[in-house]
Amino acid sequence: MFEVDLRTDQRAGNGAEPHRDFLEAENVSLRLLLAQAEINARSLLANAGIEAREREASDKLQKLILEELHHRIKNTLATVGAIVSQSLRNLQGAEHAQHAIEGRLMALGRAHDLLLQARWTSADFGTVVRGATEAFDNPDEPKFSISGPDVPMASGAVIAVAMTLNELCTNNTKFGALSVPAGRVDITWTLDPQTRRLHLAWTEKNGPAVHPPEKRSFGTRLIETLGKQLKGDVRLTYEPRGFVYAFDVPIASLTSLAA
Repeated sequence: MFEVDLRTDQRAGNGAEPHRDFLEAENVSLRLLLAQAEINARSLLANAGIEAREREASDKLQKLILEELHHRIKNTLATVGAIVSQSLRNLQGAEHAQHAIEGRLMALGRAHDLLLQARWTSADFGTVVRGATEAFDNPDEPKFSISGPDVPMASGAVIAVAMTLNELCTNNTKFGALSVPAGRVDITWTLDPQTRRLHLAWTEKNGPAVHPPEKRSFGTRLIETLGKQLKGDVRLTYEPRGFVYAFDVPIASLTSLAA
């Protein structure tokens, strides 16, 4: 412990007594300050330990709640799927509608799987794209080329983008590039730092000749609605050499929890 050296003032004679008393008082003060600092440090360490334990308990509780929520959502989706299947089983000509609805429910389930992995707060844009296309890809001969920068996404945006990509993939396997062995799909996205917007392009190639549809299907309306939900601009181009889906959206719409 630090103390002031009193020996330096012993040569000063009787006049050194008041100074000696002052230095002794200073030493007492220093001892008290150091003792108080030690008490404060111990208190801070104890509080930090309590807060750490409380945070750990809170994290465990949050994880448990999210897992239970996820379990209930997946059960609900499975129940809805069963209701749809039973309701349409004996309805003539409803096979297409049944498969479409089941596919959309499965896409919702995969989106929720991604959100659980990210603790229901966000997921990376690339992870969402790969997760949505995985069921339609061929690991031995990849059908998708996917590239773009990392972009964190809020939960609402994750579901909207996953549903959009599922709809594109489903239509693609029926009528587009993925309906033939040589067909491929390029999915790319870029960020514009000046406008703070994300530009995504889905481009099909090596597929059958493309013809504009005679009427807008439910799937097309769903894709456009999901884009508007994120305040984005959607453009569908039916070029003869391949269908192109373009999506331009404010980055804030992807990252905001209100998306």
